[in-house]
Amino acid sequence: MSTFGTTPRINHSKLGKYSGETVRLTAEIKRMDGDTAVVIASDGGEILIHLHREANLATKYCEIIGRVNEDLTVKVLWCMNLGDNLDLSIVDKVVELAHSEKGQGILA
Repeated sequence: MSTFGTTPRINHSKLGKYSGETVRLTAEIKRMDGDTAVVIASDGGEILIHLHREANLATKYCEIIGRVNEDLTVKVLWCMNLGDNLDLSIVDKVVELAHSEKGQGILA
């Protein structure tokens, strides 16, 4: 993963802060359509993602490393299936902690 450098964990509400940057997003796949997909971030917001040819999202939940575009869509650089059973509310707590004073620097 070090190929991507620092990849802060984000949810939908944090997306705008990272335009042009590489981020890490854990999400539920809502629908796929060709080379795009709509995912539900840990805070419930929907994000359009642009897939690459090798992207193989085959389970309900996934983790994405991608670049945030100016239009707040995400271009997938790497993705991993996380299975069909994940509590996104816990993921969101981790995201919020990572962006708090307490968690800054330890949960990148």
